[in-house]
Amino acid sequence: MLESKQNICSVERVEMDYIVESKMTALEKLGILSDAAKYDVACTSSGVDRQSGGEGMGNCVASGICHSFSADGRCISLLKILLTNECIYDCKYCINRRSNDVPRATFTPEEVCDLTLQFYRRNYIEGLFLSSGILHNPNFTMELLYRCLYLLRHVHGFQGYIHVKAIPGADARLIQMIGFLADRMSINLELPTAEGLRVLAPNKHRKTILAPMRQIQTGITENKNEIVLYRNAPHFVPAGQSTQMIIGATPESDFQIMSVAEGLYQKFALKRVFYSAFVKVNEDSTLPALPEGPPLLREHRLYQADWLLRFYGFQAKELLDEKRPYFNVFLDPKEDWAVRHLEQFPVEINRASYEMLLRVPGIGVKSAQRIVRARRTARLDFDALRKIGVVLKRALYFITCSGKTMYPIKLQEDYIVRNLTDEKERVSFSHDGMSYRQMSLFDDGSFWSAPTVVDRQQAILGQL
Repeated sequence: MLESKQNICSVERVEMDYIVESKMTALEKLGILSDAAKYDVACTSSGVDRQSGGEGMGNCVASGICHSFSADGRCISLLKILLTNECIYDCKYCINRRSNDVPRATFTPEEVCDLTLQFYRRNYIEGLFLSSGILHNPNFTMELLYRCLYLLRHVHGFQGYIHVKAIPGADARLIQMIGFLADRMSINLELPTAEGLRVLAPNKHRKTILAPMRQIQTGITENKNEIVLYRNAPHFVPAGQSTQMIIGATPESDFQIMSVAEGLYQKFALKRVFYSAFVKVNEDSTLPALPEGPPLLREHRLYQADWLLRFYGFQAKELLDEKRPYFNVFLDPKEDWAVRHLEQFPVEINRASYEMLLRVPGIGVKSAQRIVRARRTARLDFDALRKIGVVLKRALYFITCSGKTMYPIKLQEDYIVRNLTDEKERVSFSHDGMSYRQMSLFDDGSFWSAPTVVDRQQAILGQL
């Protein structure tokens, strides 16, 4: 292994000189390569807890780093850059494709280290997200990525978070060596299907993407067993791996996309699948026109459904099917499932299983856990649910407390959908989340006389 490290660190001098002799300053390169990295969304990170122990620089905490928020509301960021935007591939959707006439730049490993350390010292970042175009060939690019991480970890003692993109087609030995230096690794699936890759990314192949994904998964599993036996064993990709799919560049349905994501979670134990709404940055006849812009709402619905797969016990076939392959644009996936399965509602809060509570709109994982704990010692009412954190504006149509609904409702799909989507029909709450009233004729500003207390009570009880 020592010999392998020496071989990787000693990248051929001629090719290194090609990078070093660039006339651009590091800051000029940063402007190009940070902008070029903005289309890669797969950089949310979590799951690592490593303290520096007073040696080296930085630390990595489990609260999560990079484009996310900590428990106290702080925004935590990574330096997100490409090693290079040079690329030998010509993917039709990519701004950095070979045929595009764009400014090109390449960092040296030393420049990546210097920028990371300088930004860290200034408290701009808490870690690094490093991706790259394909320079020369996959192995050469991975060697440069390895050198960046090796210098940061072993020369500069950097203990902050590092997320690195593996290059499909690179040697398995390189991926393994980087895995012992990075916290998280990711390999972009790029497009949901092999046919999409064939059309828009002919240089990339599904097998070369899935092979390193499988290698990382196997390495993580084996490493966990080693750590059990040997406490001082080095950690291999301790924060797991993720991937990214571009949504809307190819004609796959939401059902196909969610089925692919579900398969990736089951077969490769991924931490996250990221969905990136297609942004048209190139003119090409094979790319969709998208006159209304990137499909951001579709991306949002996919993320909501992905959450249901990972934490709420749903399966893709429950949310969608071949006859109904796209998500509802007006309701989130959980609400949409609930109104289509009213035979399972209302749910009695004081008796329902934890699994069923998770299927109620307005009840999340934490609030479901709190309900299960709280009802061991007391019967819960709607005020208790509000304090627990249940979103009653959505949940009230699907639950009862001690056999009673929060107010008289109809367990009918049209009625519930109208209340969930139409501001005029929706039940209105005051700031305390409990003082509710049904919208009525008296909310029309054209009436001269204000409604009396009796009028409002009759409106609430549905007597008008």
